[in-house]
Amino acid sequence: MTVTASPPRAQAERMPEATSPGIRRRRRNPGASPWWALVFIGPTALGIAVFYLWPTVRTLIISFTKSGPFGGSEWVGIENYARLFQDPELIGALRNTAIYTVIALIGIPLAVGIAALLNTAGLKGRSAYRTLYFIPVVTMPAAIALVWRLIYNGDYGVLNAALGSVGIEGRSWLTDPNTALVAIAVVGIWAGLGTNIVIFLAGLQGIPDTIMEAADLDGAGPVRKFFSITIPLLSPSIFFVSVISVIGALQVFDLIYMMLGRSNPAMPNTRTVVYLFYEAGFLDNDRGYAAAVAFLLLVIILVLTVVQFRLQKKWVHYE
Repeated sequence: MTVTASPPRAQAERMPEATSPGIRRRRRNPGASPWWALVFIGPTALGIAVFYLWPTVRTLIISFTKSGPFGGSEWVGIENYARLFQDPELIGALRNTAIYTVIALIGIPLAVGIAALLNTAGLKGRSAYRTLYFIPVVTMPAAIALVWRLIYNGDYGVLNAALGSVGIEGRSWLTDPNTALVAIAVVGIWAGLGTNIVIFLAGLQGIPDTIMEAADLDGAGPVRKFFSITIPLLSPSIFFVSVISVIGALQVFDLIYMMLGRSNPAMPNTRTVVYLFYEAGFLDNDRGYAAAVAFLLLVIILVLTVVQFRLQKKWVHYE
């Protein structure tokens, strides 16, 4: 029987193609398609475009127009912005908004301290305390404003009654221009305390126990551990809360509107930028000027948020 060898060329065609050890051939999946990515992100992108991007663009366009008394509008260019920066009420609104924002930030260290106490090992009734602190978050702003108006009432308020029992004369907190803004800021801190506490509790529970045990072995006390370990490791949560707190404080309106009212003598000392927008857009029916106020507030929020993100590189510690 004679065996004939295959031609070299035929053997080479049957042999698999050699690949270098450093190169891995990619197998293309016939079912993979970039269109699937659009299917998943499409609904979210559509919602952002419809409810965020388009209203922003529309507001910018309206800010360059002037509304007529019977509808319609005409293009006026930067007239609304020129009028805005010459409006003396704008300076007062910016000052009141800045004061309210600074006072509202006091709630951050307060929430950190309460969260640290609630995170104490062996604390009884921890769930009940969390629920009590979170109740104002789910309460309607109108109900909050009504209750605190009764507390701050100068004639029969609970606060003045408590102060009078210790010999301190009370005052009309919501009609006094010197105390109205501070009183409303205290309510804002109280209403948002529950959200901040929940966020900080989640951050505290994410701190490894081994770090605290190592600090105990080194002889660190509770205060030293709190400021040298807990606060640095909690800094990402503090940064997040500070960003949302600043944005929320700059947009305050509902508490001022429901607790004071338009005829309150303390209104000039409590009018914020959003309240200025409300007066221009809904009371004076000047949509172009109101849009200019809203866009100015958007720019302020954007600038402050960028500054916060820049500064967080110096004090926020990520693991």
